[in-house]
Amino acid sequence: MRRSRLSVLLGSLLLAVATALTGAATAQASPQAAAGYVALGDSYSSGVGAGSYIGSSGDCKRSTKAHPYLWAAANSPSSFDFTACSGARTDDVVSGQLGPLSATTGLVSISVGGNDAGFADVMTTCVLQSESTCLSRIATARAYVQSTLPGRLDSVYSAIRTRAPNAHVVVLGYPRFYQLGTSCVGLSEAKRKAINDAADLLATTIAQRARAHAFTFGDVRTAFTGHEICSANSWLHSVNWLNIGESYHPKAAGQSGGYLPVLNSAA
Repeated sequence: MRRSRLSVLLGSLLLAVATALTGAATAQASPQAAAGYVALGDSYSSGVGAGSYIGSSGDCKRSTKAHPYLWAAANSPSSFDFTACSGARTDDVVSGQLGPLSATTGLVSISVGGNDAGFADVMTTCVLQSESTCLSRIATARAYVQSTLPGRLDSVYSAIRTRAPNAHVVVLGYPRFYQLGTSCVGLSEAKRKAINDAADLLATTIAQRARAHAFTFGDVRTAFTGHEICSANSWLHSVNWLNIGESYHPKAAGQSGGYLPVLNSAA
C-alpha cells in the first residue's frame, strides 16, 4: 500500500514537472509569433527578384517568396503587415511604412540603406563604364555610408522604437555580391572586389547603428557565401536583361536559403 501511494505521488510529481517544462518551452519557442509581425524596408525585404509578386502590391513588388512572407506563413503571427517596398530609402520607410506599428507589435524586420547609398547607380556605373569610373563611384558611395547614412539609419530606428516600444526588431543586412578568384564573364576582378568591400562597409555600418538601438543585426553574408554571383550556384541575379529591375537582387533561393534562416535565428 505504501509503495503504491509512493508510486502515485511520484507519478503526479513527474506529470506536473513535465507539464511545466512543456508549457515553458511552448511559451519560449517563438514569443514574437504570438504577437503582430511587421516587415519594413526595401526591395531586399519586399522580394524583388524572387518572382510570385502580389498583384495588389503594385510597384512595391512584394513577393510570396520573400523572407517576411515565408516567416509569417511558418509562424502564424497574430497579424502580419508587409509594407516593404522596392526602391525604398530611409525617409520612405519613415513617411510611408510605419503605420501598422503599435504597442502590440511583437516583431519587426527591416532592410534599408542600400538605396540611400546609391546602390543601383553604383552597379549601373560599374557595369557600363570604365574601371576607374566604377571605382570613383564606389568611393563616393563609401563616403556617404561613412558620413551621412548613420544619421539616417538612426532616424528610422528611433521612429520604429517610438511606434513599437515592445517589439523585437531585426535589422537585416545585404550580401556580398561576387565570388572572387574565379573565372567570370562580366566585371573585372578589381571592380568585383571594390563592390564587395563596399558591401562589407555597408554591413558594418548598419550593424553598428542597429546595435546602438539595442536591435538585433542579421548578417546574411555568411549565408550567401558560395552562392554569390560568379559561383556555381548563385542565389543572386546578375544583370537580368528580361527584367532589369531584378538585377543584383536575391532569387527565390536567396530568400529561402539565405535571408529566411538568418531571420529565423535572429527572431
